[in-house]
Amino acid sequence: MKVTDLAIAGVKLIVPQRFADARGYFVETWNKKVLAAEAGLDLDFVQDNASLSRVAGTVRGLHYQTPPMAQAKLVRCVRGALVDIVVDIRGRSPTYGRHVSAELTAEGGEQLFVPVGFAHGFCTLEPDTEIAYKVTDFYSRKHDAGIVWDDPELGIEWPLRGREPSLSDKDRQLPRLADAGAPF
Repeated sequence: MKVTDLAIAGVKLIVPQRFADARGYFVETWNKKVLAAEAGLDLDFVQDNASLSRVAGTVRGLHYQTPPMAQAKLVRCVRGALVDIVVDIRGRSPTYGRHVSAELTAEGGEQLFVPVGFAHGFCTLEPDTEIAYKVTDFYSRKHDAGIVWDDPELGIEWPLRGREPSLSDKDRQLPRLADAGAPF
């Protein structure tokens, strides 16, 4: 696996090796032993999630869970393409409020590791884009939180390509980072 550290410490782009032939390909998307040794990711994932976004320009996020149910995530695109965005919401971090992004495609097989203490969201680039992700703690409605996707203080340039975003009512009503507090 090729592991690249992104501009904010702890966020990693992981590209697993594909073994292809005339039939298609095989890929190992997670190997605890290898990623612990090569990337310092000694994690226990406890839940796998998936979401399908029918419309290009669907924006989901920016989501996180508060302690003690905080989650690290390993996100990959299994159909279509998206831009994945993570925002550092660790209150004492030198990169608090900054974000990084990565394009994830089904074709390329890229994965994004999102550590605890980050809000996560994405924008689909193609119709019928599907993502799958692993998390290190179980979903808890009580600890479910987020930041509004278009908070001007974050300065995120969402790749909407002239489209209006497709958003859930929940995501439209999330607070700005300044109003969300610093749970980490």
